[in-house]
Amino acid sequence: MPVAAPSSALPQSRSLLTTLPGPRAQELLERQRQVVPAGVASTMPTFAVRAEGGIVEDVDGNRLIDLGSGIAVTSVGASAPRVVAGVQQQVEQFTHTCFMVTPYEGYVAVAEKLADLTPVPGPQRTALFNSGAEAVENAVKVARAYTGKQAIAAFDHAYHGRTSLTMALTAKNKPYKNGFGPFSPEIYRVAGSYPLRDGLSGAEAAARAIHQLDRQIGANNLAAVIMEPIQGEGGFIVPAPGFLAEITRWCRENDVLFIADEIQTGFARTGQWFASEFEDIQPDLITTAKGIAGGMPLSAVTGRAEIMDAALPGGLGGTYGGNPVACAAALGAIETIMEDGLLGRAREIEHVIVEHLTSVQRNDARIAEVRGRGAMVAFELINPTTGAPDAALTGAVAQAARDQGVITLTCGTDGNVIRLLPPLTISNELLREGLTVITDALAATTI
Repeated sequence: MPVAAPSSALPQSRSLLTTLPGPRAQELLERQRQVVPAGVASTMPTFAVRAEGGIVEDVDGNRLIDLGSGIAVTSVGASAPRVVAGVQQQVEQFTHTCFMVTPYEGYVAVAEKLADLTPVPGPQRTALFNSGAEAVENAVKVARAYTGKQAIAAFDHAYHGRTSLTMALTAKNKPYKNGFGPFSPEIYRVAGSYPLRDGLSGAEAAARAIHQLDRQIGANNLAAVIMEPIQGEGGFIVPAPGFLAEITRWCRENDVLFIADEIQTGFARTGQWFASEFEDIQPDLITTAKGIAGGMPLSAVTGRAEIMDAALPGGLGGTYGGNPVACAAALGAIETIMEDGLLGRAREIEHVIVEHLTSVQRNDARIAEVRGRGAMVAFELINPTTGAPDAALTGAVAQAARDQGVITLTCGTDGNVIRLLPPLTISNELLREGLTVITDALAATTI
């Protein structure tokens, strides 16, 4: 597909013409308060009108450095030319027929690409949906249909979504679960691997988890174990080496499916197509979303053919699942990753971020750890005297950076982790500037 040049290039520089929010943003915030519930909260107190590369421009003409990518969605950029061209072409042809009524080639083409790219072994099948939570729900449905078992095990610090079932899988109470119960039954939680806090090797942490799986649930009741290869909302926790391999080995030996939730870690974000590849694990099922389609709503469950075929005809699907416009965007995003060398670019971004943060960490004991892979790196903040998580410091630093025009996200079960998810199209200059704003804010903050 030919790649069209952007109609007008957005300057790749930070520029604050007003304080945030500016006058136009204040008007929109008031309108928002009148019609949008308080439960739909926003990180930045402004409204975007344009985005490209590493910059988001707001309604008042302010240009913000984007270190969030819409929570790991716009990895190929917020207006990637191949994605834009694919969407425009598809919109001119048709916007919807419902794949379950009148199918179309784009859905099949996306499934073929996922069969080529995902680390699921053997012949594969893919079903497309709209959101990450929807993909997780359907992966659980498929696992139960295939195994005839009902229990599902998730891990401490997990995040899998905000629907009824996925809230049960998600570990953190506020804001995701508080007041929304009761939750779906037959969901169990076991300890995972958090090297900074538990000090265990991968083998030791896996032995602890397997003991809990055996004693608290039992393999004969367990349909699947689900885990993010790098836990996202839980704090960008990278399990100790060997942990994932040992858990998947136990699953295979005990007829339990392993579901890799790669919704945040997939599609070049970590410097591989999928984070599972770092430990050479082969999930039975893999859920993807976020970076799959350059900002269009699309998600997928990809799995071994015999597992995916366990659901009855009509048992999987949804009116909008695999929308043709979103499929066109996905094909453009995948082509962009391949043709523009974005796997390597993610690894370059990791080097820039880790080098900057570790140099600051040497002189600031409040940074307990710098961790992550590719363009998915975080640092955890603690009280150096007590070692306790410091959520107040984390919030203050993030807010100070936002006030200076850097989109900054936090995470962690204890709210004490600043996470960095820049678009893979950001320049090193912008990235370093954004990092400097954040770490200067840390240096200036005393709580």
